[in-house]
Amino acid sequence: MADKKAKTPEVKKTGKGFKGFCQKVGHGLKEICRKFIVMLKRRPSYIPLALFLAAFIVYSFNLTDISNTTALLGGPNMGLAGFATMLFSMLSLLCFLNAFPYRKKTNVPMLCLMLAMVALIIFCDVYYIRQIAAMVSAANGTIDPYDPKTDFIAYADYYLRQHIILLCVGVVLTALLPVFKKLLRMINTNVAVEGNGEIGAIDISAE
Repeated sequence: MADKKAKTPEVKKTGKGFKGFCQKVGHGLKEICRKFIVMLKRRPSYIPLALFLAAFIVYSFNLTDISNTTALLGGPNMGLAGFATMLFSMLSLLCFLNAFPYRKKTNVPMLCLMLAMVALIIFCDVYYIRQIAAMVSAANGTIDPYDPKTDFIAYADYYLRQHIILLCVGVVLTALLPVFKKLLRMINTNVAVEGNGEIGAIDISAE
């Protein structure tokens, strides 16, 4: 009786040298992208969170220019507006994290509180920008925002506008989270295994 030889699944071999290195790098990048998409499937709220974090970083990194502008112009409530923006930026991030707990339903009251804080931040930024324009205009040309010695005024105005844009985009992405969930579910993140077909990724993005 002839011995039956066990059939083993064929394993694809990568090439040698530079070609093999490129194949390994390509497979590695593909796996990183797959894991990233799986993470977004589980926590799609990370998409708008990235925008809110970017807005906070932009404001924080340019706080020196904003503080110098407040000290030079000394407009009414400019310091208070800057303080409120920084305070509510931190609080809104905490509210956002609590509004989208992992594998739980959205905390609607916390989400509404976060959106109210973002609206207040935008109001403070708009107020500050208007105060810059008013105080520079009232100076009758004695203060030039584009002078090398006082160009921090122009930088403060520019980055506050960027801050507002990032916040608005973050709000829009938050409103579009249901759409992102559906689109992410359409992306195939299954892992193909030789001889065993496909191992399906467990969808725990929303319950």
